[in-house]
Amino acid sequence: MKALVCNTVTDDFSGLSVQDVPVPVVGEGEVLVRVKAASVNFPDLLMSQGRYQMKPELPFTQGMECAGIVETVGEGVSAFSPGDRVVGGNKTGAFAEFALLPASSLSLVPDNMGFAEAAAYPAAYLTAYVALVRRANLQPGETLLVHGASGGVGMAAVDVGKLLGATVIATSASDAKLDKVIAHGADYAINVAQGFRDKVKTLTSGRGADVIFDPVGGDVFDESVRCIAFDGRLLVVGFTSGRIPEVKANMPLIKGFSVVGVRAGEYGRRFPERGKENMEAIWKWAAEGKTRPRIHAELPLKNWREAYRLLTDREVVGKVVIKP
Repeated sequence: MKALVCNTVTDDFSGLSVQDVPVPVVGEGEVLVRVKAASVNFPDLLMSQGRYQMKPELPFTQGMECAGIVETVGEGVSAFSPGDRVVGGNKTGAFAEFALLPASSLSLVPDNMGFAEAAAYPAAYLTAYVALVRRANLQPGETLLVHGASGGVGMAAVDVGKLLGATVIATSASDAKLDKVIAHGADYAINVAQGFRDKVKTLTSGRGADVIFDPVGGDVFDESVRCIAFDGRLLVVGFTSGRIPEVKANMPLIKGFSVVGVRAGEYGRRFPERGKENMEAIWKWAAEGKTRPRIHAELPLKNWREAYRLLTDREVVGKVVIKP
């Protein structure tokens, strides 16, 4: 089968290439999926550069999540059968014609979803759900500030925030991207290139945002500390800016806010029953048509470089999907 393999870690992705590799052999509790679509996530890029917290043994096939058709099921698997439309993932293996996945990671694709949307859905919406429901306890009527709102995870946070009854302020460094985020449901949009502290204060009548969803870090985090409400929750989701920020302990003390870490996958591993509930909740929303990811581009596997470039150059509004 064809697969995008990382042979060496490099900053410029030169260690990646599409290669012919053996189709994986199904083991107990596993499912072999014929991949129809695989979502490109920022950690995929970091992993190939050796900059992600998890460093797979080389060589490895790239790709964290995919959707497709069940080809074969392993011993002990009763929830899925050949021909089922499924979506799921692992840390690696999705950017290939076939992916071997734990049955425990799989969900059935809702009838109202295509493979591209399904592949783009779970990681982004699970992150948004764990962040806003489990970690922030976002309440109806509160104000949610979403940074990096034009990305896949940011758009998911906008979606989930609106579903939970919040007023959503979205930020990005591009007016064109913000127009699309407003169309996706955000109430207000702010271009961070011109700063956002004062505008957030104005939109919230001076009190600041109750919850701030920050996958960016760096300067954006620093300024967020200046516009968070008393009893606010500042969610640390990631550091796409490249700089891990710091906050002096007197700031949360004086301003009465919490800095809260978000690791959706780890949350599910630590609390398996809640993890199951989280997945059921986001897929129920999807089946009901209440949430839907925005697909920026669908590209064949051979054009993986273009997919990576779109993310690297911050051109994506929503998610990029690879179709092996």
